[in-house]
Amino acid sequence: MTVSAVEATNFAKSPVVNGTLQVEDAPVVDGVPMIRQNMPTVTITDPLPDDRRAREALYYQRGWWREETFLDDLRRQSRMRPHKPAVAARRLREARTDTLDYVELHRLTDRFAGGLVELGVQPGDFVAVQLPNRWEMVPLLYACIRVGAVICPIGPTTPEDALRHRLTLTEARVLITISEWEEAPLAKSAVKLREELDSLHHVAVIDGRAPEGAIDFRDHFVDRLWEGVHNEELDSRELKPDDPFVVLFTSGTTGESKGVLHSQNTIHSAIRGYVDTFLLDEHLVAAVTTPLVHYSGFAQGVLASVMLGGTIAFQDHRKNEALLDLVQKYGATLLYGPPPTLTDIAQSQRAEPRDVSTLRHVVTGSAQVLQPLVDDLRETLGARTYSLWGMSENGPVTITRLDYNQDWAAHSNGRPIDAMEIRIDKCLNPTERAPVGRLRVRGASQALGYFKRDAEYQEKMLDDQWFDTGDVARDDGRGGIRILCRASDAIKRDGMVVPMAEIESVINRHDKVAEATLVGPSGRVEDPILAVVVPRGDVHPSLEEIREHLREADTDERFLPDRLEVMDELPKTLTGKVRKATLRQLFGEG
Repeated sequence: MTVSAVEATNFAKSPVVNGTLQVEDAPVVDGVPMIRQNMPTVTITDPLPDDRRAREALYYQRGWWREETFLDDLRRQSRMRPHKPAVAARRLREARTDTLDYVELHRLTDRFAGGLVELGVQPGDFVAVQLPNRWEMVPLLYACIRVGAVICPIGPTTPEDALRHRLTLTEARVLITISEWEEAPLAKSAVKLREELDSLHHVAVIDGRAPEGAIDFRDHFVDRLWEGVHNEELDSRELKPDDPFVVLFTSGTTGESKGVLHSQNTIHSAIRGYVDTFLLDEHLVAAVTTPLVHYSGFAQGVLASVMLGGTIAFQDHRKNEALLDLVQKYGATLLYGPPPTLTDIAQSQRAEPRDVSTLRHVVTGSAQVLQPLVDDLRETLGARTYSLWGMSENGPVTITRLDYNQDWAAHSNGRPIDAMEIRIDKCLNPTERAPVGRLRVRGASQALGYFKRDAEYQEKMLDDQWFDTGDVARDDGRGGIRILCRASDAIKRDGMVVPMAEIESVINRHDKVAEATLVGPSGRVEDPILAVVVPRGDVHPSLEEIREHLREADTDERFLPDRLEVMDELPKTLTGKVRKATLRQLFGEG
């Protein structure tokens, strides 16, 4: 199965005169954005115009979209900074770190692209990559751009049924996986699927012995000098900025996982907003805790770092207390991770202090940030904490800013990056704005759609291209938002939406709680509030202990849990989100 590339269109340099875009031929000069010749002349306005074509013209005018690609970024860095470290990939159990400088990364990209051609990969084909955080993921990402393929990143803990669904939907021609992971025989499972799926022609295996019917990755991709063999063919294949580039599968909290399809430009605009917010440049050394197969890892981590000429450091196993070794060794300037990971890191620094004086930014998302975490990170790491919010459908949309006070991450998810717009609607009436309600977004970072699920994607779109995020948010008073909960999980008290995410974060800090979530047992807004906790140790807290803990954190009495249930572990999606629908099935009231 192939995806048709966006029809090629001539581009010209387009200077701006008196705030208006002038579409005319001009010589190419670095740093000046590109604009399609058949797009309208557009005056810069704020907010952006509703007309889609006018907005897209502005995306090019402002540099959010561009004619260059991420592969062009890599080539530029290999010329400008050939021997600067691009990747530091720590293998914890082998007690070693694999490193690549920019010349090596560029060379391996061409080599891997040649290896894909040898396997029959055609422009528009999907290449599935099921890996933990290993160095091979990085050149494979760029090799897919070079060969004209759409990369489909998949986590190594993905169950076989979910893997089958993703391979079947995309009709991936090649699957690159690892021999085994956490005692799961991934290579053997992949070979079994290859025999079952007509579209899956090859399985390549990294590490260990490749089973019968699979290709040894090192033998085919690493040890054979494919670079230069297919150059002429590859030059005509490379993905263009608006072509389908990557498909990211959603967490599947409300049903079957959907494949979010992005172009390089929709990803670039989000990355551009991210790095501009923090004034990042070639001095960036990013220590990333999230998987490279997820948006935050491959986009805000790999692609952003290479775009700037920085360095990205990561490790393959989840051992949060070891992350500061990477920070110290490579002089990390930015640390990215979810709040629970950052809590572990702060505790580790207290127990075993490392030199983290190079850190400037600690960036977090996926869960609410509370004041104690901001205080802990400032005290232990000497760095300021920033909060962001985003989705697979659009990347980082809102971020707290450098000009805010240092504690604002504990009160807000920030205001939108320049490439995106946000609004809060009344939950049952999208034509009316509200201080608390349904969060909708639109802009240059919005995905192309759901692969083979166009109707589902369009259901989330209003006529003027506002995307329904499915989240309930409130206005933070500074042009930004604070996420309260998923709309499907909302509970109200006296007409007020219970701030589920904030309360969950508070409960998670109870010394008898390892993890906690809130849910309405029947999914109705008038539901009682059920707290489901995983105890830390053998003794679990009582309901009254939880309620008293929340009172001490100044939680509104109306929002205290009415009921408590205890589990050994919470049911979760592949990306670590709690499956609240499963909890409602377990603890529902009739």
